[in-house]
Amino acid sequence: MQINHPCSALRPFLRYAAVSLLTLAMAAQAHAEDTCSALAARALPDATITVAEAIAPGQYQMPENPLTRLASFSGMNPAGRPAVGPNPAFCRVAATLRPSSDSDIKIEVWLPLNGWNGKLLGVGSFGWGGAMMYPAMRAGLEQGYATAATDTGHDSSTEEGKGGQFALGHPEKLIDYAWRADHLMTVHAKKLIKAYYGKPASRAYWIGCSLGGLEGLIEARRFPDDYDGIVAGAPPNPLVKFNAAQLWPGWLLGRHRDVNMTKAKLEMVSKAALKACATPIGLKQGFIDDPQHCDFEPEQLQCKGTETADCLTAGQVELMQQLYRGPINPRTGEVIFPGVAKGNENLLGDFVDGQAFPVALDLFKYAAFQDPDWDWTTMDWDKTVNEAVNRLGPLLHVDSNLTAFFDRGAKLLLYVGWNDFHNGQELIDYYQSLLRDSGKAARASARLFLVPGMGHCYGGAGCDTFDKLAIIDNWVEHGVAPQRIVASKIEDGKVVRTRPLCAWPQAARYAGKGDIDNADSYACVEVTQ
Repeated sequence: MQINHPCSALRPFLRYAAVSLLTLAMAAQAHAEDTCSALAARALPDATITVAEAIAPGQYQMPENPLTRLASFSGMNPAGRPAVGPNPAFCRVAATLRPSSDSDIKIEVWLPLNGWNGKLLGVGSFGWGGAMMYPAMRAGLEQGYATAATDTGHDSSTEEGKGGQFALGHPEKLIDYAWRADHLMTVHAKKLIKAYYGKPASRAYWIGCSLGGLEGLIEARRFPDDYDGIVAGAPPNPLVKFNAAQLWPGWLLGRHRDVNMTKAKLEMVSKAALKACATPIGLKQGFIDDPQHCDFEPEQLQCKGTETADCLTAGQVELMQQLYRGPINPRTGEVIFPGVAKGNENLLGDFVDGQAFPVALDLFKYAAFQDPDWDWTTMDWDKTVNEAVNRLGPLLHVDSNLTAFFDRGAKLLLYVGWNDFHNGQELIDYYQSLLRDSGKAARASARLFLVPGMGHCYGGAGCDTFDKLAIIDNWVEHGVAPQRIVASKIEDGKVVRTRPLCAWPQAARYAGKGDIDNADSYACVEVTQ
């Protein structure tokens, strides 16, 4: 006599249930794709939707441009790592915005077809480039975020879009670049999210570095309701003064060609500063842990007699002092923007030819003075800089009053690398002003992290990779203010070192025992000012 298994009677039902679930999934996918296509007919103010298409898993082709390659590095991605594997399925919406008769702003909004976490991620730009940070968008998409980016209103692949040339004779495009493109991208992204998912985003975050960091501060100042959390890395603020500082080394060297400060000499000074100020661990890993307390001075290397490769002439010592200090206003004696931190002298190697730093030159030539023949060698460090500040400051300078942003409970995470041309001391000064001028809420809602050994936004010998998106989300959602962040150094896809980043005014110090490449061997301690 045959005895059936107790579950055998359920098999037809289970097969039916599996088929039904598959059918439902396919129907849901088809509905999502149809809803995506329907966005093409969506009416947005001063905007034309040019693309609304569903992208299948693994089918997205990343546009090729220098910034796309740059943003593939882990330190440039909000997730703290490059995108991996096939792209998730998403609804890609591209639109052109024309808030003025001269505007031509491109935006993209990517909407997960499945697994949306209910939140929006706005991705900042990088430099004058205008190219969208597609890898950063994809990194957010992989974590379930709807993501958005913009070219800030100009196409860097064209001749007129290169550098700052787009601003020449186009005041409306300059406004788009400064703030309008980012704000309208955010506004339209939120509208598209609501139209697609039938509900608004519960949270919105901004992550950007360099220009993207400044864009984040501008958003917080001008439009405090746009974002609930902003991560602003190495924000060049005020931009005019920062670009002036980038012109300073070339301007000085152009007037002191007899000094003959070569790249080799700068490298020698950098090694001497490292030897004088790095901790034993920093010396081994290749950076000064805490440059703000480095007491190295270039006169320590002054030649006793004839100049050699290992010493500095009196003229070279004076030049180095001026480079450390940064440009000054000759009338007031005010430091316009501090020079590089000690241990970064090799960064000045790009300026020893006495030529203008191109990005900085573009801002003064095309944006501030609207003169392609403007002669940077005639700069007056009082009148010229102040005139440029007066012309561009209202667009590209963020003061230290972010009260409206903080009062609504929004959070701001600032960070900069100590091995950046952007001296971390400047961001310390801005952060202190922020705490002073932005009301009581600022102390609970703003944090600053200085990253030892990290270059401009990423790279260098330090641990440059940390999950910025998870940190800001945890802070906003759960009120967990970051005090100690474990960052990694990744080489060839492998973590070779970890180290804690400590909320300023604390800094990481080796506890005296344990693996120096392991974050657990360090403690966050107060440092004297």
